[in-house]
Amino acid sequence: MEIDVEREANRIDEQVRRTSERAAEQFSRVGSVGGKAESGDGAIRVEVAPGGLLTEVRLTHAALRSGTDSLAQQIMALAHTATRRASDRMYRALSPVLGPEGDATLASLGYEPLPEDEDDDSGSPVFGRR
Repeated sequence: MEIDVEREANRIDEQVRRTSERAAEQFSRVGSVGGKAESGDGAIRVEVAPGGLLTEVRLTHAALRSGTDSLAQQIMALAHTATRRASDRMYRALSPVLGPEGDATLASLGYEPLPEDEDDDSGSPVFGRR
């Protein structure tokens, strides 16, 4: 059995194009897929891009009074929470586009949904919830 390589390449190219268009539509509807987290007292707030890259850290004077070690621990914990929220948003944006076969790929990239009992309190709606 002979494979028409050019035809297969064109078919794959078309699939990639359609998937890219659907993903772009999803992102335009969803908006930012970054994550946010804030300390209970509002003294520390972090924002991350998908994958966990810190994009913003805001501290009040009250946060600075807790000491450097405590402050560092709080920032790290909040960054972890924000990263999980960003992962959830990315998963929920791309999962409908990629379908069931794409879930394993998303998981391999670290994009997984938050458990249903773990709510996203970042102030922004999560795609597919609320």
